[in-house]
Amino acid sequence: MNPSVINIITAEPAGDCRIRLTFDDGKVQLVDFKPFLQRSQHPEIRAYLDEARFAAFRIEYGELVWGDYELCFPLIDLYRNQLDKGVALEAA
Repeated sequence: MNPSVINIITAEPAGDCRIRLTFDDGKVQLVDFKPFLQRSQHPEIRAYLDEARFAAFRIEYGELVWGDYELCFPLIDLYRNQLDKGVALEAA
């Protein structure tokens, strides 16, 4: 394993747009996505405030994604639990 590469190995819904993430180095973060989603001006991002839509995430290649990469976050921001530092990416 390359120590400079970090991957998410488990992601568990924790309610109210929060997810408990476990990384391959053993670190665990409870990430609250709700403030980020509420501040977004983009309607397609705000749509993830719907719990059912938000809960449809998956881990792909060690990253947390929704849909066809419709919503994803820089892994380092999730690892540090600092969504305000990053920008959500939206697929075309």
